[in-house]
Amino acid sequence: MKVAVLDIKGKETGRKADLSDDVFAIEPNEHAIYLDVKQYLARQRQGTHKAKERAEIAGSTRKIKKQKGTGTARAGSIKSPIFRGGGRIFGPRPKDYTQKLNKNVKRLARKSALSLKSKEKALVVVEDFNFDAPKTKDFMAFLSSLGLENKKSLIVLGGINNNVYLSSRNLERSEVVINSELSTYKIVNANSIVLTESSLEGIESNLKK
Repeated sequence: MKVAVLDIKGKETGRKADLSDDVFAIEPNEHAIYLDVKQYLARQRQGTHKAKERAEIAGSTRKIKKQKGTGTARAGSIKSPIFRGGGRIFGPRPKDYTQKLNKNVKRLARKSALSLKSKEKALVVVEDFNFDAPKTKDFMAFLSSLGLENKKSLIVLGGINNNVYLSSRNLERSEVVINSELSTYKIVNANSIVLTESSLEGIESNLKK
């Protein structure tokens, strides 16, 4: 599949990038996308929620009243869950929410997500670029040239570029990642994907394994 390569000003360079049909033009598997996104979101949960139960409450274990003759229910401890300040019954405990997913399914999910974006014409290829210094203004001008200033965008670089990354860090709707950090969730969550020429080789080599 051939796609026109744009420059930093959004104009065609006259060159075309050859995108692999095995990565960018497969029949999307929506269930694989669902499983991978579900796993990604589950891994974001810390699972550190915790409520103190009866045995963990600070307080005396003295029997607060005699067993019989009071006319009320028996009570053995002030830490009982039925009293104010007592332990919580069946409260939340720390839990590991991570889920296991076969790496072949994850690979299929990423290819499916990229193929969906390709079908939706939401995939743009630009030549490699850099900024002289970290400036949000320069990055905003780059997004405006592609018509993405008001859209969620994901820019994929071929390698670490601090100037580009720092220029985008203040923008809520835009994210910059390198090809090895590309995930199904980030692809699906963005309205448009911007791929640099140098990122294509890494993406295709990672997903063709």
